[in-house]
Amino acid sequence: MAGSVTLASAVGAPVLEPSPQAQAISAAEIALYDRQIRLWGVRAQEKYNAAAELRSANILLIGMRALANEIAKNLVLAGIGSLTILDDQVVTEDDLGSQFFISEIHLGMNRAAAAVTQVGTLNPRVALRVDTENILAKPPDFYSMFNLVIATDLDLTPLSNINAACRFVNVPFYAAGSHGMYGFVFADLITHDYVIEREKSNLPTELKAETMTRSIVATHTKEENGKQIEMVTKREIYSPINLANTSPLQPEHLSSRRRKLQVPPLLTCLRALWEFQSLARRSIPTHSHADLELFTKLATEKHKELQLPAETLRSEFLRSFLQNAGSEISPVTAFLGGQLAQDVINVLGQREQPIQNFLLFDSEESKGPVYALHPIFPPLGIPIV
Repeated sequence: MAGSVTLASAVGAPVLEPSPQAQAISAAEIALYDRQIRLWGVRAQEKYNAAAELRSANILLIGMRALANEIAKNLVLAGIGSLTILDDQVVTEDDLGSQFFISEIHLGMNRAAAAVTQVGTLNPRVALRVDTENILAKPPDFYSMFNLVIATDLDLTPLSNINAACRFVNVPFYAAGSHGMYGFVFADLITHDYVIEREKSNLPTELKAETMTRSIVATHTKEENGKQIEMVTKREIYSPINLANTSPLQPEHLSSRRRKLQVPPLLTCLRALWEFQSLARRSIPTHSHADLELFTKLATEKHKELQLPAETLRSEFLRSFLQNAGSEISPVTAFLGGQLAQDVINVLGQREQPIQNFLLFDSEESKGPVYALHPIFPPLGIPIV
């Protein structure tokens, strides 16, 4: 029932109905979501049509480790309609050091079921559901009931399979992972329109392609506080994660040696890790000589494929990445979870440019650049439809 926390611990429980859509935001909700309204505006909290309103959004969150804790916290506090938390693993002692929805009493319990009660206390207006099945057992039409899917801390193969299933039913997809001091957020929104507001210029805005993935598709004007404000609708097109993972850097990042030196080796190491997972059938390399040799070989190959200078792939960084791989550090997961949740809220409200399409975070350097990784297409322009 809308307006309550609904727990469906059994597999196959009925899908939650979203919150009522016909009412305007109430005074109580304005008070509850004061912080979010100040950040994102009342429009993003108001009723929407079709499938993209924050208060009616039905979101699937896969995995419930530290990063997913942060994502769930931010989305529930923002006031989404419903959240389904899916995890087939149980709480272990390793989980206790980095997750704030569980404690020692939850050891041996399913991770999603253990966390959901505390998640619900953040905002009782959000309907919650627990699913304890293995995500790989889900058919493609399972994803069609959601407005958006977020998968966390999975290997590339399951991420690719989930991404493909989401594309099959036209559902936007995010992937994210943390490795100690490092992490990433990936977005595949398939095709996404959003609106940018700006003061109207004397020159007309041309409907045209701006980049390989972005085009201006519509404009209209409104008057606000005596000024002419132009509402520019832009369209971004995306690639699935399996293609992004093998795509080259855009030409602007390879146009000079200086720019090549600015590309973080984290991109190389993530690609090497995903290749290692495929070859070794393990999520994280061990400290064995064979694993270290294989990972170093793969990283060197990936770095060359990206056309990056050899000196930027230092042994010190390789060692640091391997020492951090698979671990969780709260400040890093807090940053990644906040960035992802904010992007989801912007996407649901169709405001601001979303992540396009790989955000890489290196907390040691305090940098989080975003790279658009797409296959190379002939420069024929982007059709405006």
